[in-house]
Amino acid sequence: MAIFEQNYVVGVTHVDPSATISNMGMLSILEDIACKHSDIAGLGFMDIPVKHLSWVLLAWKVKILKRVSYGATLKVTTWAKAANKFQTCRDFEVFDENGDVVCIATSKWTLIDTQKETITRITDEIIAPYSPEQKNIFENAEIDKLLEPENHSCIYTYVAQRRDIDVNNHMHNLNYLAVAYEALPTNIYLEKSFNNIEIMYKKSIRLGNTVKCFYTVSDNIHYVTMKSEDEKSLHAIIKLS
Repeated sequence: MAIFEQNYVVGVTHVDPSATISNMGMLSILEDIACKHSDIAGLGFMDIPVKHLSWVLLAWKVKILKRVSYGATLKVTTWAKAANKFQTCRDFEVFDENGDVVCIATSKWTLIDTQKETITRITDEIIAPYSPEQKNIFENAEIDKLLEPENHSCIYTYVAQRRDIDVNNHMHNLNYLAVAYEALPTNIYLEKSFNNIEIMYKKSIRLGNTVKCFYTVSDNIHYVTMKSEDEKSLHAIIKLS
């Protein structure tokens, strides 16, 4: 079970108006297979009420190499990597019907005690059922820390809605990207595909929180920095190129 594999058909919720897979669509597929792998390893969604442990995402790094269309079948593979006390990584590789790689990705996770709402140690007993692999999908196995840009050109304000909240009572990780898209200038949103996505999550957003999104472009790289209303807390940084 070291490398977990599943096929997905690209559906209507996965595509953009051009009928090709969107970044949100691809991320939702990657998230789904990660959850299914955890189901089998005994630390999945339905185990949370019993074991009071839940995986929380810390970072994404995704590179889309080819945009497949609605109705296409994808073979998605994922594997866990060794844990380092309080963090572990998971890689992904996505293939089209011809066997070509259309997406590669890595992600960083931590484990929380849902009763205490605190980070807990990832023990050998917890990670062993995942049969961690040493294979790295990117040459640099580490996900670089994103730094907050010094300047910004505009601010978008968003209030977290009921639809944003997940099982951990935080804004669902995919919704950070959805909010970041709202913060982009209209011409940038319409013209850019953004085949490279990096997200660093820092402080979770909860229901009713007002979030300020600061948009910055530098060397054709687009950033959305998400901060608290008083600008004292950093919620996330999204990097798109």
